[in-house]
This record gives sequence, structure tokens and C-alpha cells, in this order.
Amino acid sequence: MNTFKATILLGALTGLLLLIGGLFGGKGGVFIAFIFAIVMNFGAYWFSDKLILKMYNAQEVTETQAPALYTTVRGLAMRASLPMPKVYIIPEETPNAFATGRDEQHAVVAVTEGILRILNTDELEGVLAHELTHIKNRDMLIGSIAATLAGAIMIMANMAQWAAIFGGASRDDDEGGGGIVGLILMAILAPLAATLIQMAISRSREYLADEGGARVSGKPYGLASALDKLGKASKAIPMDANPSTAHMFIVNPLSGRALMNLFSTHPPIEERISRLRGMRPV
Repeated sequence: MNTFKATILLGALTGLLLLIGGLFGGKGGVFIAFIFAIVMNFGAYWFSDKLILKMYNAQEVTETQAPALYTTVRGLAMRASLPMPKVYIIPEETPNAFATGRDEQHAVVAVTEGILRILNTDELEGVLAHELTHIKNRDMLIGSIAATLAGAIMIMANMAQWAAIFGGASRDDDEGGGGIVGLILMAILAPLAATLIQMAISRSREYLADEGGARVSGKPYGLASALDKLGKASKAIPMDANPSTAHMFIVNPLSGRALMNLFSTHPPIEERISRLRGMRPV
């Protein structure tokens, strides 16, 4: 159900991109919108992993440097039928984790120093299995596509705003443009709609990763307990995270701030925990 929902939401983002492109400049606007999406998707697909690891000063570790963590990741990767991902540690006290990489062969699992301190073995296995499920489900790619489509919509909306200000909407309606009223409405509503759709996609993928992680680790209660600890810790010690990367973490690193649930990249932790506790151990 969550996979179907994510597909529909991605289609809605694409449709919104085409709509704003059409209102901005008819067929020419649609073409410009596609060019923006292609260029931005290419960059995100190939370079987002390197950028985020550098952003958080993550350091790759070997089996010699972090034997327990490395061995746990390797064992879970085998259970999930995945190649061994690279393992990184982030020098950060706030407990959290994320996965990145453009595909299974170039995947990375990163955890903070804080998460290694507060979680027990079952809880850490649940978290790592959650991140490996993101890799298996290609959620990094889906998240990148959603983010870049939303970004293209923001750019097009900004262009529409300037076009309305400087009279760029005065072309004939026969060309397919929406006129100045359409430009103004789209410049205001499109970014909001794109953000809401992007957040909904992210939340649906988190539920899938929770379920898959519980099955890979065989310990849904361990992941539920980990989420409970991480949720409380993120409120007590908010992470100095870039909002554009918040969707990648297992719990929202910005949850210590006053964000409305509607704009959250993650489902409510209480709901995630409830679902996991309703699962039977595998």
C-alpha cells in the first residue's frame, strides 16, 4: 500500500511540474521544466552521497576500527541479500543514522557516535536493518527524485513570480500559458503543494523501512525500543542538521524544533512504534 502511495505521489509531483511549466510558458515552459528536472536529478543521483557525508564530517571505518558495528552490518546485509555497504561514523552526540548511495553497489550506512552509546544490541540491529531496507527499496533514489522534482517546481514557481512582475504573462492564451492570474496563483501554491507531496513520500517510505527492518533483524520490538530512545534524545539534544537532508535520518533530526506534523519528513514516532509492536517477531 505504501509503495503504491509513493508511486501516486511521485506522479503528482511530476504532474505539478508539468502544470507549472505549462502555465509559465505553454509547451516551452514544460520543456524548460523537464530540463530542470533532468539536470537536477542527474546531479543528485551521482553526488548526493558524497555531499551529505562531507556535510556531516562522516568518517569511513573498517572492521578493525569498529569490529562490532562492522560485523553487525555485514550479518544484516547477508540476511537482506545485499552487498556489504560502506560503514561510516559521524562525530555527533545526537543519536541518529541514515543510509545513502545511488544503488546497492555504492551504498553507505552512517551512524552517529551518540547512537552507538545509547542503544543495546537488539536496538542497534533494528536501526541498521531499517537503513539496509532503505537501500534495498532504493529509497535514496526515490527521495532524490522527489527532492529534485520539488526543487524544480520551486525554481519554476520563482520564475513565474518574476514573469508576473515584469509582464512575462502577456503572451496569447493560444500558446498554452495561464496568464498573469495563473502565474501568480502557481507561484504561491506550487511550492506549498510540492513540499506537502515530498513530505508525504518520505513518510510512506519510512513506514516501509520500519516494516522491512523489523523483518530483516527479526526483532520488531528492538526497533520500536530504539525509536523510542531516539525520539526522546532528538528532542533533548537537537542535531544541527541541514533541513534538506532531514528526510534521510531514521528520526527527524529537527524534531527538537517546532515543526508542524503536516510538514514533517517522518511519521509520528508513536505511530511507528505502535505498528512495530503489533508485529510478531520473525
